[in-house]
Amino acid sequence: MTPMPLTDPVLTLRNTFQAQRPLRGGSLIVTVFGDSLAPRGGAITLGSLIRLMAPFGLTDRLVRTSVSRLVDDDWLLYRRSGRLSEYALSATGRQRFAKATGRIYGGPVPVGDGRWTTVVLPPAALGDRQRLRELLRLEGFGELDPGVYVHPAVAPDDAVAALATHGMTNVLVFAADLVAGANAAALIARGWDLSALDTRYRRFGASFQPVADHLATHGPQDPAHAFVTRTLLIHDYRRIHLRDPRLPRALLPPEWAGHAAYALCRRLYGAVFASAEQHLDAVATRLDGPLPPAQASVPPRFPAP
Repeated sequence: MTPMPLTDPVLTLRNTFQAQRPLRGGSLIVTVFGDSLAPRGGAITLGSLIRLMAPFGLTDRLVRTSVSRLVDDDWLLYRRSGRLSEYALSATGRQRFAKATGRIYGGPVPVGDGRWTTVVLPPAALGDRQRLRELLRLEGFGELDPGVYVHPAVAPDDAVAALATHGMTNVLVFAADLVAGANAAALIARGWDLSALDTRYRRFGASFQPVADHLATHGPQDPAHAFVTRTLLIHDYRRIHLRDPRLPRALLPPEWAGHAAYALCRRLYGAVFASAEQHLDAVATRLDGPLPPAQASVPPRFPAP
């Protein structure tokens, strides 16, 4: 059966992705494993994966090269049965996805107790210091001064645990209160460049709003189209949102574009999810048969604010 041509808004998204140079197949495959496959057992045959990735412009060779690298990077495991092969999430891959999933699909940030978790880095070699800086930025911390990082919503114990996971146990972590009259907005402006992130969220909205408008007018998508939409939606959103410091709403600028991006992502994801699952049922298999249903332990995605 010849697949139906993509609708114009989805075709535009697909073409934008394909225009990237280099075409980052491994990153898109990570999105598919995290969003579609992890809740359904986390494994897929190579042939199935090649079929899933073909509409995005990933060739057979690029898929094979990408999954091989993901095995080398301890994201995936490989096993073979006769002429068939299967790739599955490794234990490390599952841990990485579990943490990222909580951030990508989670709801609004809790208000917190008003205290600021503060991290002070010890003297370290340049390479180690850069690695610590990147780790703290991924955790959402803002840099006030060289070696001094803060966050108003990350708990101190969570910061200690994140640092310890990477072998960083000699870092000073404590909770601090702002003295009366201290300007939290000035602290935010000093620690984070929210304007650049706001711009990225607005571009995300401009890219995906036409798809949402098309769905509102024409109804549900074909399952294959829904899978393309869902995958590119999460692929683009996660690349922005995992860089979001996830500050409490009261500390964000007025008209923060992240709120609208979350609402759009939540609405569009819900509109295409079931149909995209039908496409997975039809295309994706494991060595021992069809994909299992989504695990009951998987929490709801994109809860209402």
